[in-house]
Amino acid sequence: MANSPQAKKRARQNEKRLEVNKARRSRIRTFLRGVEEAIASGDKAAATAALKAAQPELMRGVTKGVFHKNTASRKVSRLAARVKALG
Repeated sequence: MANSPQAKKRARQNEKRLEVNKARRSRIRTFLRGVEEAIASGDKAAATAALKAAQPELMRGVTKGVFHKNTASRKVSRLAARVKALG
């Protein structure tokens, strides 16, 4: 358990940050799920639109430190390839 005032404050900050990051991660996963569902339904137009909406969300997660840049790029690349293959 944190004893010094600085460590106690750090613990409080970490809890807040955890909640914010959890919300961000959840939001991004929701967007990705939308793309997955559109791909599964076979609707290329819907999948393209969902991917266009998900891509900036993923990259925003990178700038906020939720995901690593290469991870987000890999996810976008693989989804884009699957959407392209629908045609």
